[in-house]
Amino acid sequence: MNTYKKTTVSRAGIRLAVLLGWGLACGSALAQLTAMVAVEPTARKAAHSILRTAAESGLSKAAGQTVALTTSDDLADVMRATRSAGYDIFIGPAQVAASALQRGYELVGATHKSDKYLLVGLAQIDAVPAMKGRRLYLPQQDSIYTYMARGMLNEAGLSFQDLRAVQYEKFPQAGLTALTLGTADATVVREDDWAEWSAAHPNAARVLATSQPVPGGFSVVVKKDLPADARNRLAQWFGATPPATGLPPVALRPEATEYRRVAELGLFTPTSLPGVSRITAREAQTLIQAQGATLVDTRTEKEFKAKRIRGAVFAAYVEKSLKDVAFNAAQDDFQALDKLPGLDKAKPVIFACNGAECWKSYKAAKVAAAKGFKSVYWLRGGLPEWDATGLPTEGG
Repeated sequence: MNTYKKTTVSRAGIRLAVLLGWGLACGSALAQLTAMVAVEPTARKAAHSILRTAAESGLSKAAGQTVALTTSDDLADVMRATRSAGYDIFIGPAQVAASALQRGYELVGATHKSDKYLLVGLAQIDAVPAMKGRRLYLPQQDSIYTYMARGMLNEAGLSFQDLRAVQYEKFPQAGLTALTLGTADATVVREDDWAEWSAAHPNAARVLATSQPVPGGFSVVVKKDLPADARNRLAQWFGATPPATGLPPVALRPEATEYRRVAELGLFTPTSLPGVSRITAREAQTLIQAQGATLVDTRTEKEFKAKRIRGAVFAAYVEKSLKDVAFNAAQDDFQALDKLPGLDKAKPVIFACNGAECWKSYKAAKVAAAKGFKSVYWLRGGLPEWDATGLPTEGG
């Protein structure tokens, strides 16, 4: 009898230990923080100098829990991650921080002094309005250079659609070479790069516009909902990063207005779309409940699975065209819309994505209207507005 009891107790203890071990393992997995280092294509040397193991080790020690670090120079993907709060920490150029600061993050600081950006054109172009019908050389669409270009053109009443061509390449310094070769009429460069190049190429080009200061180097932001002590320890670590990590220390704290300015220069969608009804999250909920409207989520599958509006259906809008009202839908892929089962063109359909900065739902709504859908609605605020309104979500 005693042997049986001992065996039973022993087995129960083993089961308890296993369960506790499993629980601790799950707790550790849940406790892991994630960090993204976003690098402009022009700053790849900075990415290569970052020693991931050393940086992860230092961040983990500072945070008091495991930190997994990822590096990317795909700025379009990184910007999507800021809109969906995909990482606990973002280390990246100003536009990445500016987007995250609008979505539940707080600023730690920046690693370099603020820069100004110049719109530079051929000598015969006397002012920004004369850029109409001209060719512009830029890095990828979500680069800080592209943000600056759009802002400076907008101030002169121009859009990318007013240009003959916008050529997207990897390195902005090559835009100056494109001017000398006659393959582009204008480009955007940092003020320091222009000073060096113009001294070597006098009278080859002229400055058409100059931006306001933009935070330089890397900016660091962390989620506000992290424990206060963890955020403070991380801020202290970033302020004195060990040289072995390859990350420069965060020595400056730019004014919040500099980040707001960058965010405003970002590729925001228009406030209206001809032929399509723009609606709020509450109005979308009413349409779904009262008229059986279908809400189509046009984001990536990863974003959809992580968190979505309850009841939304998934149809990814694969975007390659310009983030502009004059986008070329033929460059994009929205075959997913035609594959949605039971979608009736006579019934209301609502398109949504990641808020005012996300062009996918704007483009999807316009394409749907062109395909003959009779009642097309656009939830410009997307998932962020729906969530902020307190309406139900699912996934994750």
